Amino acid sequence: MCGIVGYIGEQEAYPILIKGLHRLEYRGYDSAGVSMINAKHDLNIYKATGKVAALEDKCAAEDTTGNIGIAHTRWATHGEPNTVNAHPHRSQSGNLSLVHNGIIENYKTLRTKLENEGYTFCSDTDTEVLVQLIEYTQKSQQCDLFTAVQRALKHVVGAYAIAILEKENPDQLVCARKGSPLVIGVGTDARGHKEFYLGSDATPIVEYTKQVVYLKDEEIALMDRSGKLEIINLSNVHQTPEMHILSLSLDELEKGGYPHFMLKEIWEQPNALRTCIRGRIHVQAKDVLLSGITDHKEKFLNARRIIICACGTSWHSALIGKYFIEEAAQIPVEVEYASEFRYRNPVIYPDDIVIAVSQSGETADTLAAIQLGEQKGAFLYGICNVIGSSIARATQSGTYIHVGPEIGVASTKAFTGQVTTLCLIGLAIAKEKHTLSDEMYHMLIDELQTIPDKIQWTLENNQGIDQFAQMFTYCRNFLFLGRGYNYPVALEGALKLKEISYIHAEGYPAAEMKHGPIALVDEEMPCVFIAPKRGMYDKVVSNIQEIKSRKGKIISVVTEGDKIVSDMSDYTFVIPDTRDCFVPLLAVIPLQLLSYYVATAKGRNVDQPRNLAKSVTVE
Repeated sequence: MCGIVGYIGEQEAYPILIKGLHRLEYRGYDSAGVSMINAKHDLNIYKATGKVAALEDKCAAEDTTGNIGIAHTRWATHGEPNTVNAHPHRSQSGNLSLVHNGIIENYKTLRTKLENEGYTFCSDTDTEVLVQLIEYTQKSQQCDLFTAVQRALKHVVGAYAIAILEKENPDQLVCARKGSPLVIGVGTDARGHKEFYLGSDATPIVEYTKQVVYLKDEEIALMDRSGKLEIINLSNVHQTPEMHILSLSLDELEKGGYPHFMLKEIWEQPNALRTCIRGRIHVQAKDVLLSGITDHKEKFLNARRIIICACGTSWHSALIGKYFIEEAAQIPVEVEYASEFRYRNPVIYPDDIVIAVSQSGETADTLAAIQLGEQKGAFLYGICNVIGSSIARATQSGTYIHVGPEIGVASTKAFTGQVTTLCLIGLAIAKEKHTLSDEMYHMLIDELQTIPDKIQWTLENNQGIDQFAQMFTYCRNFLFLGRGYNYPVALEGALKLKEISYIHAEGYPAAEMKHGPIALVDEEMPCVFIAPKRGMYDKVVSNIQEIKSRKGKIISVVTEGDKIVSDMSDYTFVIPDTRDCFVPLLAVIPLQLLSYYVATAKGRNVDQPRNLAKSVTVE
């Protein structure tokens, strides 16, 4: 969940490293550090707690020269966020410097063995154990750094993405990965010299080069100042670097005049969903075209059931996908928390399909769920946003949501992109199984294509939320309530508010409110109802009356022109009418805005909320 940046070439490394850390700060922001080797072969390491800006302040009066370096922004796992535990970590001799993303599960055992060999430790981290292990291997086996890293990692249990500098050899940068992403950028400087960039993802690289190599699990790479890139795996087999071209643009990584990435990404959703749909619907023929489904048609036609594994916001989108796929394609669908699925010895059949949903494509628990499905012989399908991510490579087929990079830690456009993609998948399966009439199939396709415009309408017609939200900054609790397709929307609305405002919120099926949560309701409890004039409208009206009679504050998401719920509510948000199955794509928009404006009114850092990170690459 941390961010790694590296550079080797002819340019000064420090400006590249610091800019890269800023781009990766959404991955972790407890502390940050940088390490460079200067012309005198001094290995300089500087660290600071807090944001990258604090590191910049510290480095202002220091020697930051050198054209090779590594840097890191941390989300703490082992040890509290302070300068001692911050990366980079130095080996006992001072010859090696290392940054690490992931968790070394057997670090205590390794630490004890190293202590018996005379090594001492300054920090509480598993990372310091790793750098000491590599140095011990290098010295005891009289080998170079590249070989020492390969041999040391054979004794490591867990996940890692690492980058290592060696003071005695400033012409080489070594990195490795297992379970945590690592991208190598291959560029050319102004004088035609080859240079290499390193990142946890492509965001710190895209400014300098479009050519990248995605390091695979259990691969170790050596980048040489002469321009050589050598890759070997833990089995001592040399690998041929596979070059990819980035489609990411630098403009997508900037705020574009918005005060926060989150607000920018909320307003990007109409265009993001147009891109998500583009090329996947044949407009004239009114047909869904998903090669991930048609290329494996028999798997879906003969599937016993579909198991969707996800975490957090992706889990909420998966619930909506379950409702739609079951209704449209008539296949049983189970939605599992990936973190629980991987440990409960689930029953998986060879004719099951396991779908993994993850924005980053790197979520550790979801990756582990896929591996479990593979062991049981299930067909593996991935839904993610990041091209070349681990889930994309680990699955047999899949669909990218193509909504562009999402920098804000609290997911917005990835959620609507995932829901849209799951609806497209449901329609594609229904087409193959003939479980929808032609009339219904074409009508759903027509309606789905109107959703981006309807999201735009929703954004433009709920402009007063910023003023309205200020009234709820005093609240300590919220209830979010919905039924059918809108129950997952209630869960997602509650999660957004929790994530960025730090107000406790719960999402519930509206009918279940009477079975416990209603005890919380009083005149200070805001209750948010998703109440479109679709589905179980009359039932939701009854649920609202139950809250109102107990003096709860009613906030409702209603269909344009609604009078009944609007008259019962203290505050309303309006959305256009649409099919019941597509209401979540509209109803979630005002809830995202509500969370954003409550959080900003409370002075929260909405892009980087406390204790959270964007890519959850550890358990």
